Amino acid sequence: MSSSNEAHTWWLSIAAGVVVVAGVQAAADILAPLLLSLFIAMICWPLVDWLYQRKVPAWGAIAIVMLGLIVAMTLIGLFLGQSINHFIDNLPYYQSRLQASLGVLVEWLQRLGIDVSREEFEQTINAGRLMGFAGTLLTTLTNAFANTALILFYVTFMFMEAFILPAKLQAAFSVSSRAFRFERFFANLRRYLRLKTLVSLATGAAVALWLTFLGVDYPILWGSVAFVLNFIPNIGSFIAAIPGILLALVQLGPEGAFYTALGYLVVNTVIGGLIDPRVVGSGLGLSTLVVFLSLIFWGWILGPVGMFLSVPITVVGKMLLEEHPQTRWIAALLGDGRSRTGLPD
Repeated sequence: MSSSNEAHTWWLSIAAGVVVVAGVQAAADILAPLLLSLFIAMICWPLVDWLYQRKVPAWGAIAIVMLGLIVAMTLIGLFLGQSINHFIDNLPYYQSRLQASLGVLVEWLQRLGIDVSREEFEQTINAGRLMGFAGTLLTTLTNAFANTALILFYVTFMFMEAFILPAKLQAAFSVSSRAFRFERFFANLRRYLRLKTLVSLATGAAVALWLTFLGVDYPILWGSVAFVLNFIPNIGSFIAAIPGILLALVQLGPEGAFYTALGYLVVNTVIGGLIDPRVVGSGLGLSTLVVFLSLIFWGWILGPVGMFLSVPITVVGKMLLEEHPQTRWIAALLGDGRSRTGLPD
């Protein structure tokens, strides 16, 4: 192929990509709940399959899991909704308390020998903006799961489709290697989402227990925030720690905020830095820059759901790129340097 044809192909691909991105953004209201439903369905599918393997009819297995999902989402929604509303109602009180606590924090730092100007410190750290950020974060997470009925509707039909998907793949690709690659792709994706969810649950539970021990308000709420944001490596853990530390500063003072921050650091180091790479595996890892850019990109396209699913969506794209020799080099560039593409681990 001549250089002019190659350039033409590249420009055509870029133009097609721009059109696709614009189309996805225009259809965000439809795609966001659909992607969230796919995420939930792939996590819960092993339970449906487990029931089916034990002679429960397909419709019965789906009904049991869906009933469990409805009960769980209703209870979680009621509890977390009340906690979020209560926190937002008390936000002005927390903002004023935080402003006063910043003065105490400055005095505490000065006693430790750190030369800090109170005026400059309060100008740098705006209490109203910090607590407002916490309220905005909770509102954003709530809006991401607003279409509960539609999500459950989608999940039900995805479960029904999953029972006939293997037969469809065989009919479409016969015994070709492409059918095998599709099956391997879905197996790897299910494994990644399942293990990542378990690790995130462990992170959220550890944060909630630590905050309960310290006496910080709304420990289960902040544990839930840590669970959701743990799907965003590096950045998510830092964002999840901010509301809990600020509230600890208001309630318990500088020392309480220090122990809260220390707890977040220990949890994220042990679970996120040691357990997560061993359990989930480093082969699907993304570079820190790619994680940050995917957070911005998918948040811009799909809104709050895109931010929540930015890393899983990017991991799916990376896995698809790894399946084809022509695009494997792109997957290597997206990776963290320890991927399955032959780079040193």
